[in-house]
Amino acid sequence: MNKNNKFLTIGQFAAMHGINKKTLMWYDEIGLFKPASINSENGYRFYTYHQSSVLETILLLRELDVPIHDIQAFMKNRSAGSLKALLEEKIADLDLQITHLQAVRTTLCAHRQNMSTLLTMDLSEISIIEREERCLVTVDIDREITFEEEVELITAETERYRLGRLHDASYGSMIPVLSLLDGRWDQYSKLFIEIPFLTYQAGLHTAPGGKYVRAFHKGDWNEIPRRYEEILRFAKSHNLTLHGFSYEMGINENVVDRMEDYIVQIEIPALPSQ
Repeated sequence: MNKNNKFLTIGQFAAMHGINKKTLMWYDEIGLFKPASINSENGYRFYTYHQSSVLETILLLRELDVPIHDIQAFMKNRSAGSLKALLEEKIADLDLQITHLQAVRTTLCAHRQNMSTLLTMDLSEISIIEREERCLVTVDIDREITFEEEVELITAETERYRLGRLHDASYGSMIPVLSLLDGRWDQYSKLFIEIPFLTYQAGLHTAPGGKYVRAFHKGDWNEIPRRYEEILRFAKSHNLTLHGFSYEMGINENVVDRMEDYIVQIEIPALPSQ
């Protein structure tokens, strides 16, 4: 007998597709997917192999979180065009989800690296590292701006770049190297948001690739100027010219409660002195 015409019980058909037979009963009740035949004496449902491709389409759409009413509408007017449109919409949704998950993974890896650094770091050490070029979203600030206004600016930018959660990105502040060289330690000019996989767009800030001087500061922010003085001396002794901006970012705020335990990572681009 041709397999397309052979009847399968509801249990056999459900097992073949890896679902519960109650699911098939529910699909029948709501008119989404009906059996090929129902025994008039005992009400048993029977299906044919030919129905498998239709059920798999429904299961695929369910796995993609397509609402039941949308699937019902599609099933009433099935066509190559309608399925193509529906799948294109879901592919776009999946692409967004994949990008989000990649961003979350990158953020988690950054947090893991920060925790590894915390466990092994020497806070007194100043080092030279290599950094890849990266694009940052920045917000202009000055000494007159309030903390509440900073929060509003950051919130606006996270909405603009469709960040689902604050943990999808890293945040920090920037101070021009020229201000540091002039001893203007408090002249922060920008807040930055580092979004994983962000490609260059007009208006973004490019943090250059290459050598950076890296240091850490723990505790009272009023002592940061002293740390910057140490960084400037380090750069001079290693024949390095600092340029651009200093990028400051907290690396342990998720594991400390007291400000005196807060650690700031400081990174400044550096070039060999001429």
